[in-house]
Amino acid sequence: MSESIYLLTICLPLGAAVLIFGMKYFSAAFAARARAESDAAYSALAEKAVQAQAAHQATLAAMQAELAKLSGSVASVEKILKQVE
Repeated sequence: MSESIYLLTICLPLGAAVLIFGMKYFSAAFAARARAESDAAYSALAEKAVQAQAAHQATLAAMQAELAKLSGSVASVEKILKQVE
């Protein structure tokens, strides 16, 4: 058996093992990076949702105040109309 074939039969399995572990490492690193980006996007989405909820709460409070004011006005108009009859 020649020396080059002997070295090739030893190096190919070792190279395959190194290649497999390298691919496994890069796959894990890519998954971790994707998970970190996903978590950051989720945090940004949650922050936007909280801001939107606060804005909706403020709008709802303003609408309720306006409705109470209008209800008072309608009650006074009804009272005046009852007095006129």
